Amino acid sequence: MDIQSLKKLLTDVKSGSLDVDEALERLRGLPYEDMGFAKIDSHRHIRCGFPEVIFCQGKTTEQVVQIVSRMLEGGSNVLATRASREVYEAVREAEPTAEYNELGRTITITKARREPSESGLILVVTGGTADIPVAEEAAVTAEIMGNRVEHLYDVGVAGLHRLLGNKDKLFEATVIIVVAGMEGALASVVGGLVDKPVIAVPTSVGYGASFNGLSALLTMLNSCASGVSVVNIDNGFGAGYCAALINRLGNQKSEISDQ
Repeated sequence: MDIQSLKKLLTDVKSGSLDVDEALERLRGLPYEDMGFAKIDSHRHIRCGFPEVIFCQGKTTEQVVQIVSRMLEGGSNVLATRASREVYEAVREAEPTAEYNELGRTITITKARREPSESGLILVVTGGTADIPVAEEAAVTAEIMGNRVEHLYDVGVAGLHRLLGNKDKLFEATVIIVVAGMEGALASVVGGLVDKPVIAVPTSVGYGASFNGLSALLTMLNSCASGVSVVNIDNGFGAGYCAALINRLGNQKSEISDQ
């Protein structure tokens, strides 16, 4: 249940078109629903603006399918991350509208489609092609949360002219997600070019001394460029979610100024 659904429910009770007992039945799943192996946070959309997201890694296929089915009963959009194709095929049997992003390993089911706002753009940038899977996770997350998302892939510091040749895209964006492995320097370069938030995502891409992303993480944390924030290694979801929240704040301010 989201805020608009809750408002409508309360309005219907107030007007008398819905009796109290039926309203209580619809609210039965709040604030969470205990499935034994999982407790679905059905209140999260109201608190945070987006339903709980399913992290598939470590869960059985059957557990994921049951969680998805229960969330769909409440009319929620569904985002599942780190999902294998086997998990996706099982989910699709239960819900044929499920979509799978092979690279990003995400499953999305959109029941309440939100048209992307034209007043804000989230740009997802990668250092290399090998960073695209993490970038796709970020992009899908931001998109299902109702944002306009564009990509700028394979523009790392080994060929800086590729990035500089796309400065217009950097300047147009409201929030920029920079996904890079190896030494992770791309986030600092982008941060030094723009006047907007940069969310840096270190990836585990690289040779031995990159320590599975630790090198990129430390580089990004030690960035001298202002406005660069860092999420965990390979955490495309966290970056996409954070970017969506920042973009939403900008859109809300724009709406207020237009009134």
